[in-house]
Amino acid sequence: MNTSRIVLTGIRAEGRHGASPGEQLETQEFLVDLDVLVDVAGDSLDATVDYRVLADTARQAVAGTSFELLETLADAVARAVYQFSPVTRATVIVHKPRAAQSAGAEDVWAEATIA
Repeated sequence: MNTSRIVLTGIRAEGRHGASPGEQLETQEFLVDLDVLVDVAGDSLDATVDYRVLADTARQAVAGTSFELLETLADAVARAVYQFSPVTRATVIVHKPRAAQSAGAEDVWAEATIA
């Protein structure tokens, strides 16, 4: 068995998160980056975790919850991805592009790691 790294960037997801009034009423776009360590037991999909499943899991975590803090959302996504048995570490960055514009910045993001 070996340990491999799977990285997915720019996963588009819709969710209702934020501390400002009204942010949890309307869906907003979030971008998710995943950096996952997996134990790989062989050369087949059954021996690892499918990256399409990881992307779908991230989207579902963003859509299925509602948080005030971007940090809490990143933690929830990391925990959702970490649930798969070959995953030994999940680092997640959640970007909130529209929030950055109102702050006069290009991007704002929060990172969480579960190991």
